[in-house]
Amino acid sequence: MTDDIHKRKSEHIQHSLSEESLGHASNGFDVYQFRHHALPELDFEKINYQTSMFDKALNTPFLISSMTGGAEMAETINRNLAIAAEEQGWALGLGSTRVILEKEDFLSSFQLRSYAPSIPIIANLGAVQLNYGVTVDQVKRIIDLTEADALVLHLNSIQEVIQSGGDTNFSGLLQKINLLTTALDIPVGAKEVGFGIDVENARRLRDAGIAFIDVAGSGGTSWSQVEKLRSQVPIKKQAAEAFAGWGNPTARCLTEIRRDLPHDMLIASGGIRDGLDAAKALALGADHVGFARKVLTEAIESPEHVTEWMKVKELELQMVMFGIGAGDLASLQSTNRIEKA
Repeated sequence: MTDDIHKRKSEHIQHSLSEESLGHASNGFDVYQFRHHALPELDFEKINYQTSMFDKALNTPFLISSMTGGAEMAETINRNLAIAAEEQGWALGLGSTRVILEKEDFLSSFQLRSYAPSIPIIANLGAVQLNYGVTVDQVKRIIDLTEADALVLHLNSIQEVIQSGGDTNFSGLLQKINLLTTALDIPVGAKEVGFGIDVENARRLRDAGIAFIDVAGSGGTSWSQVEKLRSQVPIKKQAAEAFAGWGNPTARCLTEIRRDLPHDMLIASGGIRDGLDAAKALALGADHVGFARKVLTEAIESPEHVTEWMKVKELELQMVMFGIGAGDLASLQSTNRIEKA
């Protein structure tokens, strides 16, 4: 079983780099635009987008969203991401840590604290594993091994159906999530994997003790399409085709949840292409913005490639803030200079 997981993780990396993994759903941000401010009355060099997460200071409101782990290539990717994230002051999400509960061959791909001593690290586990024998003590072991500041439970129902040997019993999960959030002494969040968390489910998760929501909406990697590329089952491959456009757009998830839960911590991920999309997300209610697939190619290469990529996203954000006259993050998040096109 463990060898199968390692093989799956390697294939996930390979297929995620393919354009076929994207599907054709929108992230929802293209319907919004900023009104340019011709006289911003700001010094560009003094624009400040520093923030914090889990009581740790960050230079940016950005994070590397959960991607991979548990495979040989994943160790290189995660090390490069961790080094760059520490240098640039981004938060870092780990890929699914389920594999280390079964065998610790690739544990080092999740142990990144030595490369990233000061930034928030978020461990990650499929919520459905709580229905397949994963215990609170095992989750605590994951947290100890990864030295994580928080845990995020990912929700991936459609992916599990297409995935060979997928775990599809999602019944009764909310109660188990509530028990887990009560038992742990670090924040526990929830995220989708590209199909989006809507306001109804955000409310249910919050009531179950979830401390933050990563909406992880449509517009980026479609995990039904990734699993279609992996599948050897013709029926599943054909069924997955119908879901290439499936999902709740990231922008819609974000705006609806923020309107209903004005004080909750929200992360916007899912098809975030650049600093302009990220700025829109922040202006529409996000506290933080996650990037994933867009940095994968650089992460395979080196920390320096990742750092250069990060600097571009930061410059894009800073330019948006200059362009609308927002001197700090609070001003961007409260701007009235964003509107539907």
